[in-house]
Amino acid sequence: MKRPFLLRSLFTASCLVTLTAHAHTPFLLPNSFDIQPKEMIGVDAGFTEKFFMSDVAFGDTAFSIITPEGQRIPFGDIHQFKQRTVAEQKLPDEKGTYRLSTGPRLGAVFRTWERNGKVESARDPAQVMPADAKLLSHYQSLSVSEAYVTAGKPSAKALAAAGKGLEIVAITHPSDLFVNEKFDFIVQYNGKPLPNQKVSVYRSPMDLASQSTVQNVSTDADGKVALPLTKSGIYLALIRYQSPAPAGAAAPMYGNNYTLTFRVLDQ
Repeated sequence: MKRPFLLRSLFTASCLVTLTAHAHTPFLLPNSFDIQPKEMIGVDAGFTEKFFMSDVAFGDTAFSIITPEGQRIPFGDIHQFKQRTVAEQKLPDEKGTYRLSTGPRLGAVFRTWERNGKVESARDPAQVMPADAKLLSHYQSLSVSEAYVTAGKPSAKALAAAGKGLEIVAITHPSDLFVNEKFDFIVQYNGKPLPNQKVSVYRSPMDLASQSTVQNVSTDADGKVALPLTKSGIYLALIRYQSPAPAGAAAPMYGNNYTLTFRVLDQ
C-alpha cells in the first residue's frame, strides 16, 4: 500500500528540480481554426521550448480526427521532418466542430538521482546510476496534444470527454472564445476531476523575436478552471500529472502531460 505513495512522492520531488515549464513541450497546431467541409486540414506538431516553433519532431504518431458526427478518422498523410511533424487529411462533408488529436504517445524514460548534493538526470537506459546515489524519479512520458477547429456553427459532440487518461473537458466551446470573457473547463484523469491541479497557459507571440507569456492557474475542488481571457491570440494550455504505470511498463510511473491549443478572438 505504501509503494504508490512513495513513487508519487519521488516523482513530485523530481518535477521540482528537473521539469521546467518550457522543457520540450509537445503541441499540435492546426493551419486554421476556421475550416470548410471537404477541404484539407493540416497540423504542425512537435516538441518546442518556444510556442509554436518545433525543434523536435514527434516521430510515429497516430494522428486522428473526431468529426462533428462523432466518427474517428485517421490523418491520411503524415510527413516526418527532423524538427517537426506535419499531418494532413481531407475533411468529410460535415459542418460543426472537429477534434484533432495525437492520441496517447509513449515517450522517453527518465531517471533522476541525487549524489553528493548534486542532481543528475538520464534518459539512456544503459547509464548506470551510482551505487551511492538516491533515486528521485523513474518515469516514462505519456503525452496527448489536441486542438479544435470548426466549420460553420460550433457543435458539441466532438467535445465529449474520452474518460481515459489526462484531458481538458471544455465547458465553454473552444471555438467560441473572446477577449473579456472566460474559458471554463474541467481537468480530468480517467474520467475523474483533478482538484488543485496546476494548469500553465501560454500565449504565443507567433514570431521569432518575442517570448511566450505564461499564466499559471489551478483547478478548484471540482477540477474546474475559469480562465480569464484578456488578450487575443493563440494559446496553449499545459497540464502535467503523474500516475502509476501499469505492470510491464518501461518505468514504474507515467509522467502524463496534456496540451490543448486554442484561439482567442477580439470582441
